[in-house]
Amino acid sequence: MSHPYLIGVDLGGTNTVFGIVDNEGNIVCENSIKTQAYPDIHDFVEACVQCVNPLIDQIGGKQLVGGMGIGAPNANFYTGTIEEAPNLPWKGKVPLAQMLSERLGLNVVMTNDANAAAMGEMAYGAARGMRHVVVITLGTGVGSGIVIDGKLVYGSDGFAGELGHMIIDPSPTARQCGCGRRGCLETYCSARGIVRTAEELIASGRPTLLRNVSDLSALEIFKAAKQDDAMAIETFRRTGETLGAACANITTFCSPEAYIFFGGPMHSHEFIFPALIETYNRQVLPIYRNRCKFLLSELMDRNAAVLGAAALCHE
Repeated sequence: MSHPYLIGVDLGGTNTVFGIVDNEGNIVCENSIKTQAYPDIHDFVEACVQCVNPLIDQIGGKQLVGGMGIGAPNANFYTGTIEEAPNLPWKGKVPLAQMLSERLGLNVVMTNDANAAAMGEMAYGAARGMRHVVVITLGTGVGSGIVIDGKLVYGSDGFAGELGHMIIDPSPTARQCGCGRRGCLETYCSARGIVRTAEELIASGRPTLLRNVSDLSALEIFKAAKQDDAMAIETFRRTGETLGAACANITTFCSPEAYIFFGGPMHSHEFIFPALIETYNRQVLPIYRNRCKFLLSELMDRNAAVLGAAALCHE
């Protein structure tokens, strides 16, 4: 029997969201629980079961479900474990995929949220029909999912593809990253990194609308850029240059058909993409020049995390 539905789970530090996804990429029903409300993993698993079973009943029963995919912080696809996730209430290695599989009687696969986003783009979004793609997610941090020959790259231990922590600035005064190193891409191109760039420019003393913003954010910088504020536009130009240089380096090892960008800061793509593409083509090896597409996610205005997690079942 064919399986017309998959279950996607977005396991975040605040909420865990469950969605039933059909073959066309529509979320037909969903539900959620509060992640932090269950400091004991066994209680969390039980809450998941109680949350998802009514959804399964709603679409006609478990026999119509092809499996469950989970996108979660520090999740290892090989082992189905969450390992030392700093923003989750459970420590050590948590065999969540096995625990849920045993309770639900379904095949359960799991990976980190950026890898799930890459699978979502392959199945339902901008990467449909492509086999060599890099998805870069910009948010609180910078995540990435690398697809080569139609398969996600996991490496020897399940944790490959942390492009947000490639060092883009090797100088001793480079920005400190939460990972413990300096100069990571994340410190310049995450939402917080973009704010730090703006703060440095504001400190130069030049006039800008940003000086009067009490709670500076990537969104506020975007609003100022839309009003032709030179400093806001310069902030996004520098962000684009940094991303372009990073992509030029990434291309040397995987030569993707496309880079696909996802996340809140990419609502400012009209200010980021020109500098990104110009820098990329200036810095990339000549054999790669002008051969790669730079695309926005097609899942930005949908529940991309749930769709991406469901798409993991195709793995």
